[in-house]
Amino acid sequence: MTPPLLSANGLCKTFRSGAREVVALADVSLTLQRGETLGLVGASGSGKSTLARVLTRLIAPDVGEVSFFGDNWLSLKGADLRGKRRNMQMVFQDSLAAFNPRATVASVIEDPLRIHGIVESRPRPMEIARLLQRVELSPALASRSILDLSGGQRQRVAIARALATRPALIILDEAVSALDVSARAKILALLANLQREFGIAYIFVSHDLAVVRVIAHRVAVMEQGAIVETGPATQIVENPQSSAARALVAAVPRLHIPADLSQP
Repeated sequence: MTPPLLSANGLCKTFRSGAREVVALADVSLTLQRGETLGLVGASGSGKSTLARVLTRLIAPDVGEVSFFGDNWLSLKGADLRGKRRNMQMVFQDSLAAFNPRATVASVIEDPLRIHGIVESRPRPMEIARLLQRVELSPALASRSILDLSGGQRQRVAIARALATRPALIILDEAVSALDVSARAKILALLANLQREFGIAYIFVSHDLAVVRVIAHRVAVMEQGAIVETGPATQIVENPQSSAARALVAAVPRLHIPADLSQP
């Protein structure tokens, strides 16, 4: 059997503020295959965003292990970590807060190309234009300020920035929740097309099971810091077993999806 692209085992994380303790992750384990989309769902405060940040090493777990590309991901340091980090990227919910407000579209996409030494300086404008076209934006936007873009356009730029490092995995944390229904459906279609073309794996974090059902192959349901149910997306939606999954199914809104966006 092919080893997973990513695996996590026994992740725990507790946040402390004075005498108050909040268990954000409680013995979380999961696997992700190459080219697969895992939907990570749960109510607010269930631990899904904390898990995403632990996996991307934005915060450290108290205990637990993560393997990525066969490496002990949590033990990498210095140049080894910088060299491997390009393979895992993240797209955040707030596309405005994710960027320097004084940045241009070109500078946002150029940064990872420069930092990771992916493209030399002279051909970078061509690569920036290619990445913008790949996320269905006009290369003419390269000189525009990030502040001049719509929310949907900024999220496409965020995806282009993530694609710039040619990653094997992109973690999307509520990446479409701030968009209107039309923009949301277009971003989901774009992500599906990119996965088919490049074989990228996604961890798609959301509280919205309707969105996750469209994009995910498998779903992991979180409650109080633990994964309480996993299974194929259709199975979770049609036959939820946990109380957390049943509550999410009951709250499912209707999402219009273009006819050309098929279930993964």
